[in-house]
Amino acid sequence: MAGLKLVSALVLCVLVVSPIATTALTCGDVSSKMASCVQYLQSGGAVPAPCCNGVRALNSMARTTSDRQTACRCLQNAARSIPNLKAPLAVSLPGKCGVSIPYKISTSTNCNR
Repeated sequence: MAGLKLVSALVLCVLVVSPIATTALTCGDVSSKMASCVQYLQSGGAVPAPCCNGVRALNSMARTTSDRQTACRCLQNAARSIPNLKAPLAVSLPGKCGVSIPYKISTSTNCNR
């Protein structure tokens, strides 16, 4: 459960505030962008390039508050099915992918904020 919240917090933090979106973000979008990160979040090692590409793409896609909240909720739901998720790897993922996070990643992220 903590891993689920952490992944959600991670993705929420990856989503930078900047309104301008043409279509609403879906859970399918979030899953496709973050799928290549699962192995890394379970076992560590080098962050795969496709994972960082997904982190950056999701950051670019989720521009509105609604999109960021959707991404957060989708990741919370998806993370429930990821066994052995390592929280410290999730915390460090944005920085390793060159995405600047202006606030602290927390396992208690409220997707409504």
